[in-house]
Amino acid sequence: MNSNDLAECLAAEFDISKVSARIVVQRVLTTIVTAATNGEEVALSGFGKFKLRVLPAREGRNPATGEKVQIAASRRLTFTTAKAVRNKLNS
Repeated sequence: MNSNDLAECLAAEFDISKVSARIVVQRVLTTIVTAATNGEEVALSGFGKFKLRVLPAREGRNPATGEKVQIAASRRLTFTTAKAVRNKLNS
C-alpha cells in the first residue's frame, strides 16, 4: 500500500473526495517530518512513535578496495511500533 492507496481507503471510508483524502494524507506526513526535524517525538497512541535519531560520523571501508572512508554524520527518522500493534502482528 502506498500513500495514494491509503488516500483512496480514507476517501471511501469517510465519503470524501480522493483529492481531499490525498491532501490529508500528505499533510499528516508533512507534519510528522516537520515535528521530527524540530527534534519532537510524534506518538500516535496505539500505533507507535516517530522520532529523530542522530548518527555520528564514523569510519567505514570501501568494500571494493578495502580503503578506509569517512562516513558523514546523518539524521534518520525512526519508528517504533506500539505494543498493541506488535501483538496484532505476532498473533
